[in-house]
Amino acid sequence: MVHLFLISVQIIDRTPPSQNTDNLTMVTGFYLMGFSNTWELQVLHAMSFLLIYLVALIGNLLIFILITLDGHLHTPMYFFLKNLSFLDLCFISVTVSKSIENSLSRSCSISFFGCVLQVFLVVLFAGSEILLLMVMSYDRYIAICQPLHYETIMNKRFCRRMATSSWLIGGLLGAMYSGSTFSLPFCGPKEIHQFFCDVPSLLKISCAETHIAVDVSVAFGITLGIFCCISIAISYGHIFSTVLKIPTTEGRSKAFSTCLPHLIVLMVFITTGIMSYIKPPLDSDSVLDLSLSMLYTVAPPTLNPVNYSLRNRDMKMSLMKLLTCKHFS
Repeated sequence: MVHLFLISVQIIDRTPPSQNTDNLTMVTGFYLMGFSNTWELQVLHAMSFLLIYLVALIGNLLIFILITLDGHLHTPMYFFLKNLSFLDLCFISVTVSKSIENSLSRSCSISFFGCVLQVFLVVLFAGSEILLLMVMSYDRYIAICQPLHYETIMNKRFCRRMATSSWLIGGLLGAMYSGSTFSLPFCGPKEIHQFFCDVPSLLKISCAETHIAVDVSVAFGITLGIFCCISIAISYGHIFSTVLKIPTTEGRSKAFSTCLPHLIVLMVFITTGIMSYIKPPLDSDSVLDLSLSMLYTVAPPTLNPVNYSLRNRDMKMSLMKLLTCKHFS
C-alpha cells in the first residue's frame, strides 16, 4: 500500500508538445482554499471550526470511554456505537484540524504526501461509516422485529466480523480513490478549491482528459453507498411497521423520536457525499461545493454523539456513574 501512496505526479508546463520534456517538475504540494483573504475572518473561521471540533471530540471521546469502561454497555448495539464514535473522531480530525491550522498560520499549503494521506483517510472513514451505519440498522431490525433470535444472530463473533469488514472495505475504497487520483498528471495552478483534499477538486486541476480509473472507483463507491441506503431503508421500513403495532401512543412516539434523528443525519451524510462526487465539475469556486463537503465531513461527527447518546438512558446512567466516581462492572 505504501507504493500506492508514493505514485509520482508531474505538473506539465504549459508549453507546446514539441518542446523538450526537461520542463517537467515534480509536485511537492498543493494549496487549499482559504475561507477568506481577511485575517479577522480567517480567525473567526478557525474559532468556529475549533468550537465544532471540540464538541465532536468531547462527545465521541466520551462515548468511547463510557462504553469501554462500563460492562453493562458491552452489548452489540454499543459495540457498534463505540466503533462509530472512533470513526467520527478520526473523520473530523483529518479535515477540520488541518483547516484550523492553515487559517491560524495564514498558510494554505499541504504537502503532496499529506494530500494523498488525506484523500485516503477521508474515503476510508467515510466508507467505513456508511457500512457501519448499515450494520447498526440491521442490529436494530433484529432487536425490534426478531427479539427472540437477537442473541443468537448478533453474537460477538458476528459483530467483530461486521466491524472488521467495514474497516477493510473502507480501506480498500481509500486505496482505490487515492491511487487512481494521484496517478493522474497535474498542470497549472496547484490550488484546490476546497478546505481539504478531495477527489472532485483534484480532478479539476488534473491535465488528464480521461480518468477511467477514478471513474471506476467513484462508480464503485456510489454503488456501495446506494446499496447501503437501500439496506438501511428496508431495515427501518420493517422497524417502523413493527413500531406502528405498539398499542400505546407513548411507546410509538418514543420509538419514532429515537429513530428519526438517526435517519435524518444518515440521509444528510449519504446524499451530500454522493452529490459531491456526481455533480458536474465547475471551474470556479462554488458555495455549493463547500456546503456539501461541510455537511458530510463536519455535521455527522458532531451530531451523532447527540443523537446516539444524549437521548439514551443507559448512556446517561453510565455518565452519572463516571461523574460520581462509582465503580464500573
